Amino acid sequence: MKRARVAYLGAVHDAVEEEGRLRLADGRLIDESAVVWLPPLPTTTRPRTIFAVEMNYTDYSKELAFKAPDEPLVFVKGPGTLVGHRGETRRPADATYMHYACELAVVIGKTARRVTRTDAYEYVQGYTVANDYLVRDYLENNYPPNLRAAGRDACTPLGPWLVDAADVRDPMNLRLRTLINGGITQQGSTRDMVFDIRFLIAYLSAFMTLFAGDVILTGTPDGLVGVQDGDEVVTEIDGIGRLSNTIVGASSVPYAPGSRHG
Repeated sequence: MKRARVAYLGAVHDAVEEEGRLRLADGRLIDESAVVWLPPLPTTTRPRTIFAVEMNYTDYSKELAFKAPDEPLVFVKGPGTLVGHRGETRRPADATYMHYACELAVVIGKTARRVTRTDAYEYVQGYTVANDYLVRDYLENNYPPNLRAAGRDACTPLGPWLVDAADVRDPMNLRLRTLINGGITQQGSTRDMVFDIRFLIAYLSAFMTLFAGDVILTGTPDGLVGVQDGDEVVTEIDGIGRLSNTIVGASSVPYAPGSRHG
């Protein structure tokens, strides 16, 4: 099942996809164009943790002339970084190179502590598409990125759907691609991850507790291209969804409907 969270007529609703339209939890069936999309994450009473994994594709490491890491390179992002489908992300005025990152996002479904690789998928609620922008001008020591480079408000579009884990036969064999203004600039497959989803869940839960609603951004393949004001950037993953985002200038206030973290 494909699930979403949307704002409609002044209220936030859970919804599911039904024949190209949205079925709200109260039963109403509406067009996708009638709503404001929010990150499709479950409601939680606690701030969720967003884990971002860097250099997790072999070709990406080669593109940056780095050796693939011996263990995951992970940093944490705040909930304010998230914005929904069809939202806007601001490009700083002094940025000379800001790029997208098409990523498979894993959403944790229940408390996970010291999980084994064998059991790891039992803790996944579902998958969604992420686009994790990075302003390379602000990198200080390459990796991990500092907050100014990768922790900006609305710098991580997420959505439009949360696809139930049971409906994804093999999350480690999904095609990814990015399009800028309709032209394909990036292509890859999740099978090329250095550290797979099972490993990441086992690795993280070995030293910290993961909670329902936490998100793991699993990295991006090579093919990175800088974005400019006015660009429409679409990141898509087969079977998961097609996430659209627009780059706006530094003088604009990014459009972040409702609560960015849902």
